[in-house]
Amino acid sequence: MTAPKHIQIETQDGLTLPGLLYEAQHAQKAMIYLHGNGSSSVFYNDDQRSELAKALHHKGVSLLMFNNRGAHYIKKLSFKNGESKRFGCAYEKIKECIYDIDGAVEFLEGQGYKEFFLIGESTGANKICVYHFYKPNNKISKYILVSGGDDTGIYYDYYGKEKFFRLLKEAKDTIEVNKGEDLIKELLPDEIFSYQAFYDTCNPDGDYNVFPYLEVIKDLKLSTKPLFRYAQSIDKPTLVIYGGKDQYALEGGEKSIEILKKYCPDFTYSLIEGADHALTQHQKEYADIVSEWL
Repeated sequence: MTAPKHIQIETQDGLTLPGLLYEAQHAQKAMIYLHGNGSSSVFYNDDQRSELAKALHHKGVSLLMFNNRGAHYIKKLSFKNGESKRFGCAYEKIKECIYDIDGAVEFLEGQGYKEFFLIGESTGANKICVYHFYKPNNKISKYILVSGGDDTGIYYDYYGKEKFFRLLKEAKDTIEVNKGEDLIKELLPDEIFSYQAFYDTCNPDGDYNVFPYLEVIKDLKLSTKPLFRYAQSIDKPTLVIYGGKDQYALEGGEKSIEILKKYCPDFTYSLIEGADHALTQHQKEYADIVSEWL
């Protein structure tokens, strides 16, 4: 396998996003990789993500990994018109993933690729479901959802009902007076969030709440809309992977699979025993599962 090629993706709303393309020889199929949130970036990590590229290479599939607009906590990106704006996890709104994914597809089409797969880890898995929900007639053939998380439930469980809804109301009120990009790190000392990103992430009826596991596990009524509606909208072949020791999966990855199976029985499921949320030290097993399923 050759070294990856550094590339740039243009989005329909005018951003330029950097990425890496691992090219398989004469390939007409490509996998698009969506990273998670926080300090995520495809340009450095503490594990062997190249294992996925190797496994796909043997199947004649190229791998495109790129930094979406939610990479890192805070950064500044410029639009084509010269305007600059703050992006990163601290400002991200999940529905904007549509621009990023479409930009990746358009780039690959320009390189001559004909078939596309989409894999998302952590928040990347949530993004795939949101993408399909709003744009079901897309050019992706298959989806892989890896370690999809219930961030809404995690924050509710961490802060408790009273503080959670107090912060949610404060975020909504601040957005309504056009101060949504203000940071609320003084209220959330362990996180860096703008009011708009916190509201997007924690609103039980919002787009981010794709995998509401806590609501099922504790029989809570946080959402007024149907649970798992985003995942249930998917009508394409889909593989779901969780680690058995996923520290962000409420009651573990096996429980997440058990719940999701009830709502989406047609998906294919795989549990990697002993693996954490990032599938640390299980990258080859993970890569083999993905490539064989394809």
